[in-house]
Amino acid sequence: MKFTIDEIKAEHQKVKSGADFPAYIHAIKKLGVSHYTAYVSDGNIEYTDTENQSADTGGKYDRLTVSETVNLSHFKLRLKLHQQGGTDYLTFCNDCAESGVEGWKMDLDMMKCTYFDQKGNEILIEQIPG
Repeated sequence: MKFTIDEIKAEHQKVKSGADFPAYIHAIKKLGVSHYTAYVSDGNIEYTDTENQSADTGGKYDRLTVSETVNLSHFKLRLKLHQQGGTDYLTFCNDCAESGVEGWKMDLDMMKCTYFDQKGNEILIEQIPG
């Protein structure tokens, strides 16, 4: 394993809002993370390195109920607000749950983020700002 959860947590402490997110992505990529998956229902994040070894954080908050119905237009509005620094992480996770977003996969090699629903269907794909 090229990185530890503690190293990732140290980088994550520097993130105050969605506006700080690109710098965080570049920092954990330097640690050796190639991709990760975040789950809205409990906040667990699974980090994977280039050799497919992984470590996860475990649940971080009380379980959220993710809507079975995807509301893409509402999600896009809340995502934009979060990316501009208008909401904190837990608020964003609640917004995801309400909008039917189960989680997201970050591909640090392709620099893209794929949001998905409870069935694993891709809802939205975004480029991570360079």
